[in-house]
Amino acid sequence: MNNMTSIILAHEKANVAVSQLPSGKYKIIVQKLDPNYYIRFDSCETAYPVELIQQIFKVKGPGWLCDEIARDESPDYTGAALKWQLLSYVGEDVFENSSILDFGCGSGASTCTMSRMFPTSRIVGIELEQELLEVAKARIKFYGMKNVDLYLSPDSKNIPSSLGQFDHIVMSGVFEHLLPEERKNLLLQLWSHLKPSGILFLHETPNVHFPIETHTTGGLPFINYLPKNIALPFARKMSKRNLTDDSWATLLRKGIRGGSQLEIMNILSISENKPILMNPSRLGVNNRIELWYLSSEKKQHGTAKKIIRSLIGLLNAVSGIELVPYLELAIRKGDK
Repeated sequence: MNNMTSIILAHEKANVAVSQLPSGKYKIIVQKLDPNYYIRFDSCETAYPVELIQQIFKVKGPGWLCDEIARDESPDYTGAALKWQLLSYVGEDVFENSSILDFGCGSGASTCTMSRMFPTSRIVGIELEQELLEVAKARIKFYGMKNVDLYLSPDSKNIPSSLGQFDHIVMSGVFEHLLPEERKNLLLQLWSHLKPSGILFLHETPNVHFPIETHTTGGLPFINYLPKNIALPFARKMSKRNLTDDSWATLLRKGIRGGSQLEIMNILSISENKPILMNPSRLGVNNRIELWYLSSEKKQHGTAKKIIRSLIGLLNAVSGIELVPYLELAIRKGDK
């Protein structure tokens, strides 16, 4: 693209206008063609080159283009979330000169973020989908990051066998996308690649016990409690997120059933190494309710979210139950 010119990225559901700004950045505007098409963010600015914008557009589509860019570039998105989710449990010194596995790294937003956060660490990203991994590779190349390696998973039930051991493993918005038959096998494989006293960070996984499903359906109530033969038509008809043609298997892969702390701890308890659930105690955070609230985007701290925080805080005070919408867990690997 020549300076100060524009292009249109065409799609049957929405068109995307990409225009270069005097600063050298690009302005992206998404214009909906199908009134029922879901668009996460309809505009953004980015320092990415046009080729990378086009690559993300091809993989994510117009509805999630700006969201995917914001995950990496916005200080209030992945970067802010990882700060709270990791550093509310342990200090930055714990990550110095360490090895970190970013399992299910997707298009590389979390990998790039951790590369910037922990420049002395070795970051390894693993992803199942080739086209997502190619976006991650393009991002790493764009930034010139030298402390990152990326690998393709052999299949949905296994990870590369030659990875070695890691000081930390991060699952950022991943566990919910594992199918029921994959969860136990993959989690135990990952646990075996974690060094004793290492920490598994599992965050941004929807809590399957929470009454509102916000991840896949965009806020449908009580669907977490419904059997699949009722949940499937409910999601197809009532969600605004283009789920009309999705099968139940597709919705499971998208994360509709979330996960639970008990499920994860029960799986890890099979191992010889005892899983030790940690409590957040840094950055002014002393429970997972505050951690959930602070680790989300600042612009989502609206009245409704404050009310939810107050209600689940009251439930916690009365019953001791932390019924958070999303799981934010740190699990240390104990000795045998």
